[in-house]
Amino acid sequence: MPDIRLPDGSIRSFAQPVTVRDVAADIGAGLARAALAGRVDGRMVDTSYLIEGDADLAIITDRDADGLEIIRHSTAHLLAYAVKELFPEAQVTIGPAIENGFYYDFSYKRPFTPEDLVTIEKKMGELAKKDIPVERYTLPRDEAVAYFKSIGEHYKAEIIASIPQGEEVSLYREGGFTDLCRGPHVPSTGKLKVFKLMKVAGAYWRGDSKNEMLQRVYGTAWAKKEDLDAYLFMLEEAEKRDHRKLGTQLDLFHLQDEAPGMVFWHPKGWQLWQNVEQYMRAKLLKENYREVRTPMMMDVSLWERSGHAANYRENMFVTESEKRDYAVKPMNCPGHIQIFNSALRSYRDLPLRYAEFGSCHRNEPSGALHGIMRVRGFVQDDGHIFCTEEQINQEAKDFHRLVMEVYERFGFDKVAIKLALRPDKRIGAEEVWDRAEHGMREALRACGVEWEELPGEGAFYGPKIEYHIKDALGRSWQCGTLQL
Repeated sequence: MPDIRLPDGSIRSFAQPVTVRDVAADIGAGLARAALAGRVDGRMVDTSYLIEGDADLAIITDRDADGLEIIRHSTAHLLAYAVKELFPEAQVTIGPAIENGFYYDFSYKRPFTPEDLVTIEKKMGELAKKDIPVERYTLPRDEAVAYFKSIGEHYKAEIIASIPQGEEVSLYREGGFTDLCRGPHVPSTGKLKVFKLMKVAGAYWRGDSKNEMLQRVYGTAWAKKEDLDAYLFMLEEAEKRDHRKLGTQLDLFHLQDEAPGMVFWHPKGWQLWQNVEQYMRAKLLKENYREVRTPMMMDVSLWERSGHAANYRENMFVTESEKRDYAVKPMNCPGHIQIFNSALRSYRDLPLRYAEFGSCHRNEPSGALHGIMRVRGFVQDDGHIFCTEEQINQEAKDFHRLVMEVYERFGFDKVAIKLALRPDKRIGAEEVWDRAEHGMREALRACGVEWEELPGEGAFYGPKIEYHIKDALGRSWQCGTLQL
């Protein structure tokens, strides 16, 4: 006889186990129609999820941020369903929700055309109107691998084969289409009414240029048509202000195919760069940061010790000289640690603050490159603070003040703060992560700010505080990080 506690503190008792959908219906028919998913004891679940004991429950609708993400993720699956209906030989790979929309990667014998996108979107609309139930079920890993191999979905089989043996995997079925997914998803395709396919781009399988180039179909999905219209209008306005066009028109910089993801700065553009750099150099000097310079390329063994080789190698450029392997640095952290470790330090030396305008290079997928916003070569205005645990709160407060001063100077008065927590792929003991995440929360409390937590989105070597700003068109950009 489960007692279900709702967000307003009220409790509803039931004589037998109930689904999230049952509870929504017990509250009201309108909520039952609007329910997309539920949050049971903090965990996101489908409306079909069976609650067998006492629990806290929140019903998720399209008015919730989580509800919109579920709509977008479910629409990605709807896209894959439509593609398989129209192009049965296409193989599906992955299809997550992203900011403002979703994408899905496909392997197909020929490129999708703009006309194909129109046809696919029409088919998605037809499948949505049929209001097809979306059902979750599980299979043992090996059975799931065998199933996807039997239907010719070798990419899905490869993904599932990487799951530890003996585990069950979660699958979702809608009509004649079955996909691998953790969920949750909308209860039926009829919940997906407002979407648009945007473009096709290339993406390597597993982000590795040695693998097949897949076709990534991007789309956007919303709860209301007016939200979609507003988003499309924003994109039109953004197109008029595209920084790549302005960079050429104002003779600031240009990009070309011979150096993908690298920027050619022209005299006027480089002068702007220098002005910003000198402003930041003065601010850092005032805050007692000591400027350093570290090598752009170091022996791979150092990146193996730091954990980057095991967890980040696919995003690193590597080379060989005199039978010795080197990696071009994707970040400055290991170099600053080498400077700190180069001599004995006393606790009296702490806090010790290093800063560097360090040239970094990351092997970003070509399909992800975007002007000077997503690049392969960049200068990271970077700092590292070596301090005791007792000094963390004060150092975080000082860093936060510095960051906010800089953003305000550049006209950004609305800054969203997010705490990215431990990812699945990480190094370090759990108790160290516990202490680090606790320290980050305490630091944010000391700063007197509100923040959003992002489970699983921290760096592999530690949690981080992210600073996000919005441009004049409302687009969000991560423009600062405090990494522990």
